[in-house]
Amino acid sequence: MADGAASDRPEAASPDAGRGAPGLEIVAYTDGACSGNPGPGGWGALLCAWRDGTLRRERAISGGEAETTNNRMELTAAIRALESISRPSSVTVVTDSVYVRDGITQWIGRWKRNGWRTSNRKPVRNAELWKELDAARSRHDVRWEWIKGHAGHPQNERADALAREAMEPFKPGRAAGNGADSPASLRSGDDA
Repeated sequence: MADGAASDRPEAASPDAGRGAPGLEIVAYTDGACSGNPGPGGWGALLCAWRDGTLRRERAISGGEAETTNNRMELTAAIRALESISRPSSVTVVTDSVYVRDGITQWIGRWKRNGWRTSNRKPVRNAELWKELDAARSRHDVRWEWIKGHAGHPQNERADALAREAMEPFKPGRAAGNGADSPASLRSGDDA
């Protein structure tokens, strides 16, 4: 989908890989938002379970924080999406964050070898979240896909809307939120 394909499903996601429900393909669309950087922020994830080319179930999750950064919210969206999947599964995480994509696919191995330090010997920013993401992905067979944000992709736009809605209670002058995940909205079908 990074190439702008019309399908809402990733082209090459492994449907089973011997884990989770047979033939079930889970796609997690994740996004983060921040008003100011740092400032109030939110994260959102839309999880879609596909079987035989048919959307079987969809679940939306979100949350926010009073003082955070956009990168932290992007990471949190991916972490919470993977943690919300109850069984080890084959999952495609679709993110519009190059930071998340490159961090998890290119940089994390080096960071771990260097004791969570960059090549400049500085501490890795958001190391606690990178460690959470590393643990969350270890339960699953995860494929990472980047998509251009704000480019009209329906699921990415929904994840963005979830993140922005979750941020609202934390903005100055709004009723204070508790930062907890919002209730999941479910459609009938198989477990995601």
